[in-house]
Amino acid sequence: MTRSPVSRTPWRAAVGLALAASLALTGCGATSSGGDAGSGEITVAGTYPIQSLDPASPSGGASTGTQLIAQELFSRLVRPRQDGTLEGDLATEWKANSTASEWTFTLRQGVKFSDGTALTAADVVASFNRMMELKPTNAANFTGYTMTAPSDTQVVLKATKSDAAVPGKLAVFYVLPKTLTGEGTEFFKNPVGSGPFKLEKFDPSGTVTVVPNPDYYGGKPKLDKVTFRTVPELAARLTAVRTGEVDLVWGIPDDQLSQLQGDTTLTVQTVPSTAVFTMWFNSGTPALKEAAIRRALWQAVDFPTIIKQLYPQTGSLSDSPVSPITLGYTQQQPIAYDPAAAKAALTAAGFDFSSKLRLQFANAEFRPFNQAIVSDLQKIGVQVDLLEKEQAVFTKDLLALNWDINFQQLSNPTFDAANTLGRLYTCKAKRNGYCNPELDKLLSAAAATPDEKERTRLYGDAGKIIWQDAVGMFPMAVKYAYAWNKRLTGFTPDPNGLPEFSKVQVNGS
Repeated sequence: MTRSPVSRTPWRAAVGLALAASLALTGCGATSSGGDAGSGEITVAGTYPIQSLDPASPSGGASTGTQLIAQELFSRLVRPRQDGTLEGDLATEWKANSTASEWTFTLRQGVKFSDGTALTAADVVASFNRMMELKPTNAANFTGYTMTAPSDTQVVLKATKSDAAVPGKLAVFYVLPKTLTGEGTEFFKNPVGSGPFKLEKFDPSGTVTVVPNPDYYGGKPKLDKVTFRTVPELAARLTAVRTGEVDLVWGIPDDQLSQLQGDTTLTVQTVPSTAVFTMWFNSGTPALKEAAIRRALWQAVDFPTIIKQLYPQTGSLSDSPVSPITLGYTQQQPIAYDPAAAKAALTAAGFDFSSKLRLQFANAEFRPFNQAIVSDLQKIGVQVDLLEKEQAVFTKDLLALNWDINFQQLSNPTFDAANTLGRLYTCKAKRNGYCNPELDKLLSAAAATPDEKERTRLYGDAGKIIWQDAVGMFPMAVKYAYAWNKRLTGFTPDPNGLPEFSKVQVNGS
């Protein structure tokens, strides 16, 4: 199996057409911008801060901000295309043994780090071992796995069981120099990588600037400089793109899209994403132990109306724990809104209406959605404390199960249910207090088979259990809205909210 271990299924083709259409819309006009008109400098403004440059950091490596910058500075064995298929990055080919328990990756020759040193298999192995030692989120995909280098141009990953999803899981594994060990605080002040860009400036409070890596194996990028600014305030972010202070923003709410769509200096595009609004119930909490109670709480919220009011263009009622563009997606039966039936079910199950449930979330953009949920639950007598937390506190409490209902916009950069269903819903994961041996068997079988149709069927069966047992509420499939200055060409909106800039250029530069 080489290059792409998954076939182009119909949904992948559809996404590819949508993205191609978005490129066709890119105009040729020029305007004032974050860089001078006609220059090769651009400024982009994201929602989430870049507080760490280390993709293997146990505290922040999986954050959207870190993943955004990591793909510019570092390389991976494989990386996902915008349609979800995989292509080689450092690896030119990969193949599994007959049981998919051992994977061999052949490395691209002549790759250099940005300091001029050669990248070899030893760097790949050392990076894998460091990731497993530091235990970031992605390490849970490789528990007990080992990597060796039989030569300078090959690495072998040995799994503890059959695992057909290995290539996809490696889409968020980055290769750094073998000299880096531990947390590497000093290293990340001036990191060395093999990605398309090099670091020029890093200010964890809000700004990261990168410049081209002339030794990048894929060719020096066309842009002279890319500045990533953290602009958490929505109004400021949208004003900046309209005035040309920044060249690109994304994560645009529906009530602002029409104004941007009317701006002739901008291209505005929404694309299907891998993200699903995911609201886990803590099944380890006595009040939420019974599936009947969890289902009744889901039934008590009018999600169709909330989505229609808040996300008419970028949201749709979800019918699966994973998004339609994720391998393993299978449609489930929607949960119908019926508050009277919900209250009756809660009463019959002995739910304590005098107790309060703790609903936690992070990021102000999700406040109206969660407020609407609290309002609907209160209508049937369910009391909820809505807890908006700073990201670091939210993450700490999430892992400690210090919540009753947890809201996340859960995306999947691997496009494979192995990274979500297979990683987060097993008994061993202990992520939401839920444990079901039957589900574990299905997830294990899905990960083992290389047949894509069979994997989808098995993940569908697993999704049905998760859905019917209401391990959480899965209310909304998300589209990402992007707006960019028409002076940019070669830009492709990313389904994970992780745009990449190695092929972008500026008209006239």
